[in-house]
Amino acid sequence: MPLVHVNGVDLNILQLQEDDGVPREDLVMVHGLATNMAFWYFKYAVPLSQRFRVTLYDLRGHGRSAMPDSGYTPATLGDDLAALMDHLGIRKAHLLAHSFGGVVSLNFACAQPDRVHSLVLADSHFSAGRRIHARAEWEFGKRVQPVLDMYGLGLDAQDPYFGPRLLMRVAEWQINGFEIPRELGELVSPLLGRTGRRTAGEFVKLMKTTSAEREMTCDDGLALERLRELRFPIIAMYGDNSPARLSGAELLDIWPHATFRRVRDAGHFFPTVRPAEVLADCIRFWDGEFDHSHRRPRAGEPSRGWFRSDRVFQAGEGWYFTTRSQERVGPFASREAAAHHLASFLSEVIT
Repeated sequence: MPLVHVNGVDLNILQLQEDDGVPREDLVMVHGLATNMAFWYFKYAVPLSQRFRVTLYDLRGHGRSAMPDSGYTPATLGDDLAALMDHLGIRKAHLLAHSFGGVVSLNFACAQPDRVHSLVLADSHFSAGRRIHARAEWEFGKRVQPVLDMYGLGLDAQDPYFGPRLLMRVAEWQINGFEIPRELGELVSPLLGRTGRRTAGEFVKLMKTTSAEREMTCDDGLALERLRELRFPIIAMYGDNSPARLSGAELLDIWPHATFRRVRDAGHFFPTVRPAEVLADCIRFWDGEFDHSHRRPRAGEPSRGWFRSDRVFQAGEGWYFTTRSQERVGPFASREAAAHHLASFLSEVIT
């Protein structure tokens, strides 16, 4: 994988596309904190390379990219993305970004909106949304806090920067060979698995030996007024159990043209544990299935957007469906069985 020198830093990149001579639009995938391009590679980049020319890269300070002493503000990282696209001759691209990668992508998009075909935003938390977090309690945090206390982590689940601080503490555990409690697994999944200790070591080095921690937790420059000006197609996905969902709720009011999808019973790192569901929603979005420009709210409903999900869905080993009065009905043995019972329910309601 080559290194390219852009915006004063060496970035590790990889490009994939089907070798059939057919021209394709570009898709650039941006990972979040404590991960690298491998976050997207197998379960997303490889299958999507049949549809796009896919570009993956490691953010500065991550993976095999250089780790300079400074330059980690979201605005600078957004400039890295712009310079990388310039270097690769990418005039305009679709963007797929998770967590802090979404903050980077939004900084780039706000500066150069004409270079974005569309944006898939997966569980990104931004400063304005963090201020909402300071006023609104993260409901799932009530379940997480006793676990934090039990293991003596000294963290507050309602802290607007709880996520990065938890990653830091767990990364230190990994380096010291401590076992990660099962209850925290989904909250810190990039630090688990075969390469978890190496990833943890890189993240601790980044946060302790550079200005990254200070620069990444400052105001990210994403004022609501800037975000409101974005007009390209957007889909925003948020996990039910993620604190970033509070940022997503703020976006509902400023992006009436966007599609908002809830990922049921999922935490912040749902792209790693629910790839089939996320990938399917991305394809449906790019195919225009979620276009709701023609939709009108039902009588008595506000015209603002809201988080949607499929009526038939899988949770654990079972399949369920929802109605307007019930969160879930089931479980059923298969999608087909759940869909059949949903159809029966709807026919009874109609008649």
